[in-house]
Formats: sequence, C-alpha cells, structure tokens
Amino acid sequence: MARILFTHSYFYRFDPKQWKAQMPYPPYGTIQAAAVMREAGHEVQLFDTNLHHGPEEIVPELEDFKPDYLVVYDDGFNYLTKMCLTNMREAAFRLAQIGREEGCTVLVSSSDSTDHFEEYLDEGADFIILGEGEVTLQEIIAALDTGEKDLSFVPGLAFRLQSETVHTDKRPVLRELDGLPMPAWDLVDIPAYRDIWMRAHGYFSLNMATTRGCPFKCNWCAKPIYGNRYNVRSPERVVEELAYLIETYGASYFWMCDDIFGLKPGWVQRFRDLVLERGLKFRYKMQGRVDLLLEDDAIEALAASGLDTVWVGAESGSQKVLDAMDKGTRVEQIREATHRLKYHGVKVAFFLQFGYPGETAEDIRKTIALVLELMPDDIGVSVSYPLPGTGFYEKVKGQLSHKANWADSDDLAMMYRGTFGPDYYRRLHRYVHKVYRRKQALQQIRQIIRTPLRPHHWKKALSAGYYLPMAEVDRWRLRNLEKEVAT
Repeated sequence: MARILFTHSYFYRFDPKQWKAQMPYPPYGTIQAAAVMREAGHEVQLFDTNLHHGPEEIVPELEDFKPDYLVVYDDGFNYLTKMCLTNMREAAFRLAQIGREEGCTVLVSSSDSTDHFEEYLDEGADFIILGEGEVTLQEIIAALDTGEKDLSFVPGLAFRLQSETVHTDKRPVLRELDGLPMPAWDLVDIPAYRDIWMRAHGYFSLNMATTRGCPFKCNWCAKPIYGNRYNVRSPERVVEELAYLIETYGASYFWMCDDIFGLKPGWVQRFRDLVLERGLKFRYKMQGRVDLLLEDDAIEALAASGLDTVWVGAESGSQKVLDAMDKGTRVEQIREATHRLKYHGVKVAFFLQFGYPGETAEDIRKTIALVLELMPDDIGVSVSYPLPGTGFYEKVKGQLSHKANWADSDDLAMMYRGTFGPDYYRRLHRYVHKVYRRKQALQQIRQIIRTPLRPHHWKKALSAGYYLPMAEVDRWRLRNLEKEVAT
C-alpha cells in the first residue's frame, strides 16, 4: 500500500479579507478524499495549508513522512477555491514543484486544474484529476502501484505520455454518497481552528457538506467538478456526522457548505425530525434559493432544525438582470422569502452581483432600493466574475486579456467591459456597503429613542456619524461617473 500526503492550495493568509475575518474552516473535500484512500488501505497524512504561511512549510512534512504520492486536493465545497484565485494557483504550482523535488509523484484535483490542466502539468504535476476525484484517485494509485505507466484507461484524468498530453473520457459523478466514509477529521488540527474561532467570535464552528452539485443553470456559475447533477447524503448520515462533531470537538455552529441545502423533497423535514429526536443543540448557516425556500413548509422545518442564517443569491433587484443571468427566480420571491425567514427568526443575507452585461444605472438603483427596503442581516457585494465553462464566460472571453482571475477574494477587478468603468464598480462596492450600514445605524437610533431603558448597540448607532456624510460623497461621485459615460 502507498504512503499519501494530502494537501490543498488555499492559504487563508494569502487572502487578506478572509484572514481578517478569522473564520477558517478545515478542507472538507480534502479530508473526505483522505478518508476514502485510508479506507482503501493506504497510509495517509494531511498538510493543511489553511493556517500555514506558505508552500515551503510542507518540506519538513515531506522529509519526515516520505510519501510516495503528494496529492494537492482542493476543497471543492469551499466557494473560495471555486473562484480560482491566482494567489492560490501559484501556491499549488509551488507545492507541486516541491513534491517533485522531494521525489513524490504529484497529483492535483481542483476546479482550477480541471479548467487549466496544461498549466499544472507544465508546473510539475504528474496527473490532473478532472472533475470529482475520489474514485479516479483510487484507480490512479492502484495502477501506479503495479508499475503501470499508461493510464489512458482511467476516466477523468489528464497526464503526459511521451511529451503528449492525454485527456481521458469524463467520469460519471458519484450517486450513492452514503457509501463514502466519514471525512478524516482526526487528521485536522482542530485545536488550532477552535482557538481562532473562540478568540475572535466566542464560539466554535465547523463545516460539512450534505450534497454535491446543483441542477440549476445560472449562466455565470462554474461547475467543473460536479456539473449539473445533484446528489444527496441521507439525513441519517448527516445527523450522525453532526453528532460526532458536536460530541468529539465541541462545535456548536456549522456552515453547511452545499451549493443548495435541502433541495430533495422531504429532506429538510426528515433532517429536522432526526435533530429533534437526538436532542442535538447547534445552529447553522446555509446557502439557498428563494424559490425553493418558499416551497411547502421548508422555512419552518429549517428553523426548527437550528437554521440561524441563510445566504440567498439575490444577485439583483432588477428582473431584467435576473433573466439575463438565467437565474430562474423573481424579485418578488426575494421579498417574500426574506419576510418569511425573518418572521420565523432566521437571519437572511444577500449575495449581490453588479456589472453583469447589459446592467444599467437604473438596474443598479433597483438593487440598492431592494436592499434598503428589505434590510437583510448581511450583504456580500461583488462584480460578475467570468469563469471557464460558463455561458457568461463565452459572452465576454474575447475581452479577457492578461487578467482572467482575481488574485484574492477582495480583488473585485472588472475583467471585461461593463456599462461603466472599473473605478465606478469599486466606488459602487463601497457605496452599497455605506448606505446599508447607514440605514442600520439609523434603525438602531430609532430603537434607542423608542426603548431608552433597554440595552442597545451604541457603537452601531454612533456609526451614523460616519456613514451619513460618506455615503453622500460616494453617491455624488457615482453620479458623476454615470454622467461621464452618458456623454
């Protein structure tokens, strides 16, 4: 059997915005693959880059463990890895180079390497796993361990044979997810994660996935790993893992890192019942679609199972823009879902996306008006980001030049020609946050006036002194930039 060192290419310290947030999560997809290979009889270890300073720190691990294989297996459940950030791509290249220098056979599995396998092969990787990785990884190592050189018979793979790139047939995705072992949580330095969370937030959160894939077809959403298939673990297996993480590691909060949580009919109701039967006490956040949340008693069941916050892809307050994105949702559904979630005590947060081709100043104003009308509990503001394999990418790829990926998650560069220039969207990002925070502050002031004897968030109320004038400054500058385009 082989000795396999697993790692991945996401360094939180290389992404200043995320490192500042102090909300790191273990690489769930990586430890899932490690568990699969350990179950197959291999000896596995993990070099978790999340909390390290750079690729060079892997050298002592390689020298001590002396693995046959270095597997750079990115966590495909973390949206940050799906963004294919150049800081992390360069880290992956360096990890591959170090692995080769230390005598390892290097395998890479990620969204970025699936899209750009030639570049990864150029940088020292021996094999690139295309798409979902667990079964392909098993077959590669089983073949290599017998001395096989030509792996053309293994689906879902890219490699070089006699200087020629071989790209094998696509591998079907796994359908029976309950057949997978529990992720190898024991390989993770849990105390290091717990210390960060407790120091910064006062509670400990872990992550887990209940599904793979998304059947919806938003034309800007890249799906290089799972495609449009949607497969789900049983509520029984999910609750079993939750109980383990609560009882073993003391986690009290979870990020359900699915693209869409609880899509299968009846799933969230059964999940709620099992959580209540086991008497599990935890809260969680998830991602969801407003149209699905409005089906049957979904919100009620989610709230009863411990849902704290749901991030919804609101994207825009303009129906025209939503339709152009092939989003499949309506602005009115955003309103209704937000009201119902708040009614049941669930916090709601909006993902917002500006700069989609054809979006006008009026569309932008509709989005800002919707935010200020509904006042979600949080917002995430971005500009449209073209990734290979999407309809959106095909529309704008002729405009992409030297920069086709962000360096980190706070880059927010416009990489194609939008209605307005890059300066406008950078200013818009700041403005939306300021008007949102301004209204939060004013709401807090009104609450203080209504109930002066109750404890209040004075810091938020006092922030109105900053946001009131600064939002107006940004609004004035945005209008001037709009006029420049108009003339």
